[in-house]
Amino acid sequence: MPLSAINQFCYPTPSLVKTKTPTSLKCSFLSKSPPFPLTKTTPLTLNRNQKFSLSIVAMSMEAGVGVMGTKLGMMSYFEPNGKVVPVTVVGFREGNIVTQIKTDATDGYDAVQVGYRRVRDKKLTKPEMGHLEKAGVIPMRHLQEFRLQGLDGFEVGQKLLFEELFKEGDLVDVAGTTIGKGFQGGIKRHNFKRGPMSHGSKSHRALGSIGAGTTPGRVYKGKKMPGRMGGTKTKIRKLKIVKIDNDLRVVMIKGALPGKPGNLLRIAPAKIVGKNIPKS
Repeated sequence: MPLSAINQFCYPTPSLVKTKTPTSLKCSFLSKSPPFPLTKTTPLTLNRNQKFSLSIVAMSMEAGVGVMGTKLGMMSYFEPNGKVVPVTVVGFREGNIVTQIKTDATDGYDAVQVGYRRVRDKKLTKPEMGHLEKAGVIPMRHLQEFRLQGLDGFEVGQKLLFEELFKEGDLVDVAGTTIGKGFQGGIKRHNFKRGPMSHGSKSHRALGSIGAGTTPGRVYKGKKMPGRMGGTKTKIRKLKIVKIDNDLRVVMIKGALPGKPGNLLRIAPAKIVGKNIPKS
């Protein structure tokens, strides 16, 4: 990585490096330590023979703690005024328990780790079991973190209830893994138009030209072409909570959510810059 890029992303001043916590929230030293000591007044200079790898990790601040749920399917919900709203039903298995509280002093950032979906002991590895036993909670399959601005009111072993965190009408951000479609062509993957289907045409669903010839003599990066479609993590923002049913332990969220029925979903308060997320 060029020296200018390191200075640009990870250091507010190009000449000084701090030792303990990263100077930017967007970078963290997670790889091997450099071959020279990093002190508070060490100039950031590299010789040709001194090389080290730097991992840049972007950490997203949440508007508030959220929960995990299981997608059950879609249905039509009739509002009191007779309007039909397409909703996705989300259920909750045993879990949504705080398993760890990370602080800036110990981990470099403030976050709450939440576990979800109880499983048998033999389904987890010994390190995973040790981590959960240390917290004194049940064995759970999924562990996710919610990075927060403050950790007041949280403790290890605390159970998070959806109806206590959200109410009907709130906006939420829902993240999950989309349905995998396998290897698909340009028409299905990127909504390309097809060619004439008549007998004389020799280009029906083919991709067509992917660039010029001698100049530039290559295919530009990011060119939309056939490839694997779906199976990626995505987030749908600002979805409205239509109904919370405490008896059935389900919640109805307006619109479609990622994945197929049985998929794991991460539900968090919608991030609105200037309202619950600072502008800078």
